[in-house]
Amino acid sequence: MPGARLTNEDRERVATGLAEGLGYAEIARQLGRPTSTVSREVSRNGGPVGYRADHAHQATEWRARRRKPAPTAESDTDADAHGRDPAAVRGFVEQFATLMVQTGLPRMAARVLASLVTTDSGSLTAAELVGLLRVSPASVSKAIGYLEGLELVQRERDPRQRHERYFIDDDVWLQTWLTSARTNAMLADTSRQGAGIFDAATPAGARLDQMSRFFAQLSEDMSGGPDVGDALTVLAALVHAVTPRTAEQLAVALDWPLERVTNALRDAEKHPDLADPVALACTDSGAYTVSAKLDRLTAAQREAVMGVV
Repeated sequence: MPGARLTNEDRERVATGLAEGLGYAEIARQLGRPTSTVSREVSRNGGPVGYRADHAHQATEWRARRRKPAPTAESDTDADAHGRDPAAVRGFVEQFATLMVQTGLPRMAARVLASLVTTDSGSLTAAELVGLLRVSPASVSKAIGYLEGLELVQRERDPRQRHERYFIDDDVWLQTWLTSARTNAMLADTSRQGAGIFDAATPAGARLDQMSRFFAQLSEDMSGGPDVGDALTVLAALVHAVTPRTAEQLAVALDWPLERVTNALRDAEKHPDLADPVALACTDSGAYTVSAKLDRLTAAQREAVMGVV
């Protein structure tokens, strides 16, 4: 089930979940699918706001029809069906692969990915890759496994034949971008923990703290930044509540999924400028509250305001 394609019913449930404000992780949990499957489905079909189940189904069918077996390789001297020089094509594939190697991709994985990118169908079998790259089946298999781990390549069984085809989607670079954003977020979290262990007042701790801030900002810039609207709504709810409220209580009051509330609280904590002129604070019991930022008023101004009748 987890590896199968999304059905029309699945897509309807994705659309319903998005309309209810559910996060990708919660929708994936309800479907019994990986979160990456849901995020990829939504990202390549209009995003959280523009996603429509029927449109997503039609787009998926179109992509499936486009994945036809690659034509038989031409000789070294004959042009292909589009008049392209095979030698020039092979040269470009190797040039493209070399560039990706410089970004950190293993050589064979880069050659396989470059071959898929430059194939009109966007798909190839293991045998076709062996023939194109003139390498062993084991080398291709290892490279495919590596690329699958990065969510750059997928596989599906050809219903007309007894072998699998490997393919890339048109949004492969979007997935690469999102994967990089997730990696930067993990680097930010890890270095933040290190800053706490080493103490940010020490040179090592300060270095880790600076690293954490850098990667946190980079991750947010790549993933689109915080949801300002949700953060402001949660802060407004806390102002109205007067007394502290837990995330669970806020979720009930706002009629939001708990994940949406916790994400909004996290954004407000990580971006204190969003809360200005109030400050978000978490009590010892785990409840949240807001108070006026002390640095907005001088001591004399605060005293004068408190004395106004």
